[in-house]
Amino acid sequence: METRTIFRNISPIDHRYSLTDRALFDALGAWLSEEAAVASCVKAEIALVLAHLSVRGGLTAALEETLAKTAALVDPAEVYREEEKTSHNIRALVNVLKRKVPPDVAPLVHLGATSADILDTALSFRIREVTRTVALPLLTKLEGLLCDFAEREAETPQVGRTHGQHAVPITVGFAFAEYVSRLGGSIIAIDRLADGLKGKLSGAVGAYNATGMTVRDPEDLERRYLAELGLAPADHATQVVEPEHLLRLLLEYNIAFGIIANLADDLRHLQRSEIREVKERFREEQVGSSTMPQKRNPWNAEHIKSLWKAFMPRVTTFFMDQISEHQRDLSNSASQRFVADYLTGFCLAANRMVSVLEGLEIDRERCLANLRRGSGIPGGVMAESAYILLSETGVSEAHEVIRRITRVAETEGLDFAGALSKEPAVLGRIQEKLRELGRIGPADEALSFFNAPENYRGRAAERAKTLAAKYRNLIKK
Repeated sequence: METRTIFRNISPIDHRYSLTDRALFDALGAWLSEEAAVASCVKAEIALVLAHLSVRGGLTAALEETLAKTAALVDPAEVYREEEKTSHNIRALVNVLKRKVPPDVAPLVHLGATSADILDTALSFRIREVTRTVALPLLTKLEGLLCDFAEREAETPQVGRTHGQHAVPITVGFAFAEYVSRLGGSIIAIDRLADGLKGKLSGAVGAYNATGMTVRDPEDLERRYLAELGLAPADHATQVVEPEHLLRLLLEYNIAFGIIANLADDLRHLQRSEIREVKERFREEQVGSSTMPQKRNPWNAEHIKSLWKAFMPRVTTFFMDQISEHQRDLSNSASQRFVADYLTGFCLAANRMVSVLEGLEIDRERCLANLRRGSGIPGGVMAESAYILLSETGVSEAHEVIRRITRVAETEGLDFAGALSKEPAVLGRIQEKLRELGRIGPADEALSFFNAPENYRGRAAERAKTLAAKYRNLIKK
């Protein structure tokens, strides 16, 4: 086969990312490359031979070892050369394999199978294994880092933000706990759905016509075949495995992809010049801009979102591959091959997020300063608490009263506490309620509460710690 330098490859996966994420690329290649695709089909064909032998009583340990060694001798280049003659990939593989196995078992190669019995089963095997050995360990590492941040920063004050505006106080750990929960749930679903992938050995239309001519119980043969690969048979297959098993897994991958992209977007915005609450690691010789030497762009977070933009829309193709005319057509033969690209793009993004979190710095002083400074009205994030406290004293129009006070603060350039102090009757009622709730001491003034917004954080810290502990335990299981 012709070889080429990686810089003549078309997909950036095979040049730019194969160099920058070499270890990950190699790990993915073990399951998602064309070499891996051929190898998994060979493994499926050998599993079929073993199943036939187990039914016929001719299986020995020595023969099993010989067949395992034979599988390693099949060169994808040889299969491709054979395909130039056959114009059929599985028939080419079968021809090559028949020439390599012991002559007495050669008739059993592909016996009773149709191409999809091998292809769909091998695909389920590969996707399950790349999920188990690459994607889930990567996601588990990412989840662990998120748990670390949620626990470590559980008490770190931060302003909450809704609609791009300052809302009420939270903590940095609470913000990370959102992603602990969202991604943790998706990891558990991916694990479950990967284990639910199915295979088949039911022939050209799924009715066991061919295998029914080779054994008395074709469904037993199917179970033996799939057991060699650690799979279970689909409840009902036509020429192809029910597409929903793979579709559901890919959809959950896409959900996890969106969660990671959402986190990347949040981290990108928190690095804005006017916010600067977090920053990515920046190496000594790293360059942020080709023309502005001072720049430190959040390029890793942007890169993750960009990968999501490139691969997320492929979910449309996953849905389109759900449709097959009657018992089988070939309209998914090309599109389904790009599942490998999608999973690679997903893992590249997840791996990049791991590197972001490993080097991410939280500026705690800046977080507190932003919280206290507010946006438009210093201390304005405490308006909600004032409204609630005033309502609790029996004032029905408390929201309007506090809204009017915030307008005074805004027009007169006051902080919220200063504007509130101009309304002694309102402040008095609130102060009385604060003392009743034990939020200030008997001799303390209410303004001390409103000048420390970091103390008005609900159960943010507790929730951060609880969720981190919960998902650490779930992921371990």
